[in-house]
Amino acid sequence: MAKRLSELQYAAIAILAMPKRGGMTYDQVAEKVGVSRQTLYEWRNQDAFNDEMKKQVLRNAIEHLPDMYASIPQHVIQEGNAALFRTYLQSLGMLTEKVEVDNKSGNGSADIDAMKAEIERMKGKRKEGE
Repeated sequence: MAKRLSELQYAAIAILAMPKRGGMTYDQVAEKVGVSRQTLYEWRNQDAFNDEMKKQVLRNAIEHLPDMYASIPQHVIQEGNAALFRTYLQSLGMLTEKVEVDNKSGNGSADIDAMKAEIERMKGKRKEGE
């Protein structure tokens, strides 16, 4: 069963999940929440605390997603950023790592045998050249 966090931990998460901790240092966050800096660091080492913080970061970011998605095409076009374009297409489900091969000849084993024979022929040529 997941460990329940305290109200103080949720208060700390609310601040820590903000960009740049809301402009606060760890000392300031601890003081605002009402705990020591050491307690804050101990919480940061707890899986339950970090899992909840990740969820809060995601909740905070969701409102910006439409603007971010809208800006991607301009960045791709202006900067020619192929990696960003690929990531954008993947996020839209338009690009996957899946590769499909269609064998239209209907004679798959013959094609495989021919490929194996060609590989062996090439290996033989390579050995001759050595």
